[in-house]
Amino acid sequence: MFSKLIFHRLLGWKISGQLDADIKKAVVIVYPHTSWHDFYIGALARKIINREINYVAKQELFDSAFGWYFKWMGGAPIDRKTSKNTVDQIVNIFKERSKFRLAITPEGTRKKVKHWKTGFYYIAKEAEVPIIPIAFDYAVKTVKFYPAFEPLENLEATFNHLRKCFTYVEGKHPELTSPLAL
Repeated sequence: MFSKLIFHRLLGWKISGQLDADIKKAVVIVYPHTSWHDFYIGALARKIINREINYVAKQELFDSAFGWYFKWMGGAPIDRKTSKNTVDQIVNIFKERSKFRLAITPEGTRKKVKHWKTGFYYIAKEAEVPIIPIAFDYAVKTVKFYPAFEPLENLEATFNHLRKCFTYVEGKHPELTSPLAL
């Protein structure tokens, strides 16, 4: 497979762990997000494991000439122009689809931030889906899949669990890695 050749041989990356094929719906937390390179590393890893992993983006991208590409890559449009609650829109996507694994970078940007965005927790709680942590560890060139878990009783407990997964992970640009903080 061409993806394996690029990912393993040319780029020197590997995959540890696995994404449970029986989990059809989940919020997939991808951390850290420090570079545009994360996109193709993720796309190649997704192709190699042969699992659909989705994302959301503004409606306007899907209305453009490249809308077909965004859908083909697993995208789902959301309306960011109106006052509609983004969490509610995403929860509705989960309800409408039989399979939807939503990849989210909790920093919300490639820049360093002081606090993670918390929408992923509320989406998982309201949609009643598990959270799957995935790390892009550039220090050891490994995409690490951690076991899925149900959102814990509160945001703090969920963050503590995620901290255990991500504490020693290094992004492409370590200086841009955001702390695991609320």
